[in-house]
Amino acid sequence: MKVLKFGAVWCSGCLVMKPRWKEIEEANPWLQTEYYDFDEDKEAVEKYGINDVLPVFIFLDQAGQEFLRLNGEVSKKDLIDTIIKNKDR
Repeated sequence: MKVLKFGAVWCSGCLVMKPRWKEIEEANPWLQTEYYDFDEDKEAVEKYGINDVLPVFIFLDQAGQEFLRLNGEVSKKDLIDTIIKNKDR
């Protein structure tokens, strides 16, 4: 499983989520994540149809297919539950 994280420097929710993700990633070193800046990574933004409602977290299975998309501020508990539940996808 891989998580694509989309955010921007002007996004207040992104600033809230950054330390949550840092803690989750440190506790789960097997988890693959990639961060894309809304203003700088236009190719990825267009590919995944991201609009200016940020942050966006896209969960991909092992084949690279999207199976879940979360928008906005998500609690650390909900993120961990989602990650553990889908760990082997």
